[in-house]
Amino acid sequence: MERKTIFEIGEFYHLFNRGVEKRIIFKNAADYKRFLVLLYICNGTAQIHISNEIGQRKNIEDLFNEDRGKPIVGIGAYCLMPNHFHLLITPLIKDGISKFMLKVQTGYSMYFNIKNERVGSLFQGPFRSQHIDNDRFLRYIFAYLHLNPKLKKEAWSLLPKRMSTEIKKTIAQYPYSSLQEYLSGIYKIVNPKPFPVEKSHICDYQTMVDDFIKFEQEVKGNP
Repeated sequence: MERKTIFEIGEFYHLFNRGVEKRIIFKNAADYKRFLVLLYICNGTAQIHISNEIGQRKNIEDLFNEDRGKPIVGIGAYCLMPNHFHLLITPLIKDGISKFMLKVQTGYSMYFNIKNERVGSLFQGPFRSQHIDNDRFLRYIFAYLHLNPKLKKEAWSLLPKRMSTEIKKTIAQYPYSSLQEYLSGIYKIVNPKPFPVEKSHICDYQTMVDDFIKFEQEVKGNP
């Protein structure tokens, strides 16, 4: 786990990790759903036993009604990709992030190893983190996470209108990012209250792209 960073209450952090040797860690919908359930179940003071039963229940939505106690972190955004994940988090209690990430990564690793009859580490070492120290960086991270399913395509500012429309649709329909929660207004994993970003910056496609491009240009020193 991350040991060198001190995560301060009231501060914002981008957390990320990927599979060891860049291996696939989410093979199918059941794996993605398992991780999403862990993001909810592990974010609380209650001690909830998590077994393989979670991955086998017919109605996984029932798990979001479990009493998890008081949340230990605020999750502002998330995005799961085949071999990695991204989280935008703020701690609500002392050591909240470290406790949360320990439960999530350990719980998912145990599930994945048992399911796939493997042993050893699943993730590429400790999770990594970025401290978000200003509003522009925060808006950029929201955009970066929600654009991630199509981020490796051509430069955003050069996309033709037709392709931009197709990408907008793909991102809006991607089932394993928090954009779904913001667009629907139904929050299960996400708690938007601690994050001082207008919903328009999170949900509007063109605003997301603009926030992404402007920050990238600023960091790279381009006009």
